[in-house]
Amino acid sequence: MRSIFHLAFNVSDLDQARAFYGGLLGCREGRSTASWVDFDFFGHQISLHLGEPFATANTGHVGDKRVPMPHLGVILELPDWQALADKLQAADVEFVLPPQLRFAGQPGEQWTMFLLDPFGNPIEIKGFRSLETVYTS
Repeated sequence: MRSIFHLAFNVSDLDQARAFYGGLLGCREGRSTASWVDFDFFGHQISLHLGEPFATANTGHVGDKRVPMPHLGVILELPDWQALADKLQAADVEFVLPPQLRFAGQPGEQWTMFLLDPFGNPIEIKGFRSLETVYTS
């Protein structure tokens, strides 16, 4: 089965959303109206609607870190993750958790970074050497 994940959430300004998701993250813009815009979020569809962004809190526990919940995320192969991490660092993005290695040498070894969009929506971007190991336990 082949599928594409879809998530719709609120933002307070579509032009800022276009600059962040399209400009900074490099997501291709899809359809839009005066009240929403779609993006190809690394192969998945996000729909950003004008409205009040959801509340988040650092209640997630991953290893020894607390992470914002709920959050949107994507898993990339390591070279793509590194290229994006380099791009975000060069743009002086403020990270919730800066790019780092997690679970080194263990099943599920991954690189991760957390950032917020301009509306406070948390985004986690993970990197794996192989996407085949994402569910390895």
